[in-house]
Amino acid sequence: MIIQINTDKNISGEKRTEDFFTSQIEEALKRFESHITRIEVHFKDENGKKDGFNDISCLIEARLEGRQPIAVTNQSETIDQALTGAIHKIKTAVDSILEKSKKY
Repeated sequence: MIIQINTDKNISGEKRTEDFFTSQIEEALKRFESHITRIEVHFKDENGKKDGFNDISCLIEARLEGRQPIAVTNQSETIDQALTGAIHKIKTAVDSILEKSKKY
């Protein structure tokens, strides 16, 4: 599973931060790693340098083997909270897709 993290010009994309977020994503999606080929994460500050409520946006796109990519978005006050919410949403979405495809 390849994980790529992208940030806009208003959010710092330090190596240390990327490593931490990558490890969070790997841990959260570990049980799906045989089905996911790639994860792309996009962070964006909706208001730029201005302060605002829930202005950090995190979009996670998961590319599942043999399926169309799925994407979720979460907005929050901080980059950590935005990522945590988006991880929860993508886990739910991937789990739902894989459960529907199971043959009992």
